[in-house]
Amino acid sequence: MEFMDRAMRRIPSFPALRAFEAAARLGSFARASEELCLTPSAISHQIRALERQFGRALFRRENRQASLTADGERLLVGLSRAFDGIEAACAELMPATGQALAVHCTPSFATKWLGPRLPGFVAANPAIAIRLSSGAEPVDLMRHAEIDVLVAYGQPPRGAGLRVEPLGPEEIAALCRPDLAHAAADLSPTAIARLTWLESSFSPVRWADWFAQNDLAPPKARGGPAFDRGSLVISAAVQGLGVALETLRFAEDEIASGALVRLGEGRCTGIRRDLHFLCWRARDDDAPGIRRFRDWILAEERRRSDARIAALHPGA
Repeated sequence: MEFMDRAMRRIPSFPALRAFEAAARLGSFARASEELCLTPSAISHQIRALERQFGRALFRRENRQASLTADGERLLVGLSRAFDGIEAACAELMPATGQALAVHCTPSFATKWLGPRLPGFVAANPAIAIRLSSGAEPVDLMRHAEIDVLVAYGQPPRGAGLRVEPLGPEEIAALCRPDLAHAAADLSPTAIARLTWLESSFSPVRWADWFAQNDLAPPKARGGPAFDRGSLVISAAVQGLGVALETLRFAEDEIASGALVRLGEGRCTGIRRDLHFLCWRARDDDAPGIRRFRDWILAEERRRSDARIAALHPGA
């Protein structure tokens, strides 16, 4: 085989470049050491060797914190493109195997919405192995390489290199058992004072918003039980503990069965907001698993929205 005569490439140590890219991408020498199975001191040594070779600092090191310099930012952009190309080239030669897709969301979204629908995705995509995890705390996708797709709750995440797509507006309504709704049908101050108002700790929509939207005076004393999961608030309302202010996305089954109804049906309106956001890294735009999951979850949400509209307008 005949090879073209080329000048030797002037590339610094590949392990040093890899250590820098991991530390810059993950925002932490410690996280880079975990990803590359090296000690933090080894990562630091590799990066300092790179800085000596370039003759300029790549990180600012202040109070045990490290942040990228302008030169470091410039190098990260170039290396990210290069490593993406290397990864893609190697992927073409890898043996065909099932693809894993790590999805992270809140516990309530996992149990009340995603979990019941996930068998449909699995059946349509048998080669994709879903790894589902959940947690209530916000997650920075750019610092968690082990997560491919994030369904964020509350506020849309922001940051360079991040794709964010809302799943669509959802309605947050006051929900309770039919007997409670009937007893407080007139929503008089006396009836409102008798009700227990359940709190959903992490919801950005508060009871003050609901009372203001419906031009109702809130009770003077409103210290009801608080729950850190939307699913727990829904369950508490089904048990008759009080009135829940939660998204209808989490209460579809309970409303369909008649276990829960809207408080003030016909008089009070819910609050419509975007609360759930599909997130992935921009560099993964062309990843087949992420594209399939995105298309599937948005199609499921459209079907849910169409079904709700059809139920409201059966003759349309």
